[in-house]
Amino acid sequence: MTTYLILPGWQNSGPQHWQSLWETQLPAQRVMQHDWMHPLRGDWITRLEDHLLSITEHPAQQLRRQSAENALKNDAKDIVFISHSLGCHLVAAWAALSKQTHRIRGALLVAPPDGLREQFPQELKSWRPPVLQKLPFPSICVISSNDPFCDLQPGKDMAAAWGSELIELGDKGHINADSGLGDWPQGCALLNRLAS
Repeated sequence: MTTYLILPGWQNSGPQHWQSLWETQLPAQRVMQHDWMHPLRGDWITRLEDHLLSITEHPAQQLRRQSAENALKNDAKDIVFISHSLGCHLVAAWAALSKQTHRIRGALLVAPPDGLREQFPQELKSWRPPVLQKLPFPSICVISSNDPFCDLQPGKDMAAAWGSELIELGDKGHINADSGLGDWPQGCALLNRLAS
């Protein structure tokens, strides 16, 4: 059974955001943060780790893990991340530290902001420098050509550093509620690819 975890970015995702619409459609679980307005990287990583630890394995996966030492790595990839904006950097930072990465089937990384740009908000200073190393699970990185928080080339560079498949949407802004995507069927198709 697949568990979908929604990882919003800075200031959370509002009711018209595709993440919020997917939350009720899938169903999915939103990882709630202590502070959406002044996000601390270490705090967000800890919240994600705690949330994952609270998710128990499927009974069949528990049996396989108990019967063979490597079963957990091969069979228990039961979690898919659905991340937007700063949530993408959360995935990268968490993956660099956690011992639970073997549980992740894949990650949808949508509209990561450029953490190296001069205009990066002061509230996000604990996220610098961004973690830019290959993710230990499959990922799809979706970027826009007119994202106000990330130019096209830095978006491509992040996708390459994370080892992600790159999808360019064209002029879709920050790929959020203001982009007019509704429940974003194209994104849902990408998610289904990761989950299957």
